[in-house]
Amino acid sequence: MRENKIILAHGSGGASTGELIKEVFAEEFQNSILDEMEDAALLPIEAELVTEKCFAGDENETSKNKGRLVMTTDSFVVDPVEFSGGDLGRLAVCGTVNDLLMRGAKPLYLTSSWILEEGADIEVLKRLVHSMAVTAKEAGVQIVCGDTKVINGNGGIYANTAGVGIVHKNDGKEFISASGAEPGDVVIVSGNMGDHHAAILSERMSIETDIKSDVAPLTEMVSNLSGLDIHCLRDITRGGLATVCKELAIASGVSMELEMEVVPVEKKVKDFAGLLGLDPLYMGNEGKLICIVSEDDSQAALERIKTSNYGENAAIIGRITEKNDGSVFVKTAIGGKRSLDVLRGEGLPRIC
Repeated sequence: MRENKIILAHGSGGASTGELIKEVFAEEFQNSILDEMEDAALLPIEAELVTEKCFAGDENETSKNKGRLVMTTDSFVVDPVEFSGGDLGRLAVCGTVNDLLMRGAKPLYLTSSWILEEGADIEVLKRLVHSMAVTAKEAGVQIVCGDTKVINGNGGIYANTAGVGIVHKNDGKEFISASGAEPGDVVIVSGNMGDHHAAILSERMSIETDIKSDVAPLTEMVSNLSGLDIHCLRDITRGGLATVCKELAIASGVSMELEMEVVPVEKKVKDFAGLLGLDPLYMGNEGKLICIVSEDDSQAALERIKTSNYGENAAIIGRITEKNDGSVFVKTAIGGKRSLDVLRGEGLPRIC
């Protein structure tokens, strides 16, 4: 990390963020759980719960199930706080719930903390809190505690959430993790890339479009993957698809090959990105996931995602080819190959 001061790129979710985490936080907080560097931590704590069907494919939906606790936390500083297709309250729930889901967990409880700058509009705050409550109900979680702080400023509103869930082993297989991809696996994305990024940027630039954010809880989608041989799940947020693929490839020690022509991008988002010189592969989302699954279960996984809420545009976009140091390539429309890396610099605008 060459910079001696924090810059906006440190919050991009790309290379600068990774350097900041490694050189400032990871060294001080080092432990076996944190060292896994997952979006949600699998805790060495067993829990017993009477619950409906979890990801692991419980046969009896009302039986008592023992599992492991999963925990995550996130902060949300999106500008503007209300945007086409969503708002800060919905974003805070979805971001936290989806991180729990990516470990195969059933989300259970959230905290809700707010940092309010002096001058914040109380009516706006009420709308955001109402949206958070509605989204929590959709996601199947309860908000059980929280905090509020008021600071000097110019009317900004920021949210922080922590989430707790429970995960069971999938039919005796290993827990889902970023390091689970294997040669021969199939790569699926659950829908169109770049919607959230384009929606936020158009609002920030006062460009009139009908592009809406994809911000959504993926609870039903992940639950519907129950019983399949899923190796990796990751929500595609800051840094976009390219960054997530590179991170998963490195964590798993594999090579990944994608096909650009089958990566789903809505035409109006593609046109918007082209106008501004943006690459949809690096544009952020808030309601999409990448699923890496064994070839035998790939068609079943695709169909289940397609029939879930928010998954109608899902597509198979590539494969895991071999064991190596984590290279990612995408086949271009003209038949060439392009190497993908994590996002460098700042992925404008701040989308979460």
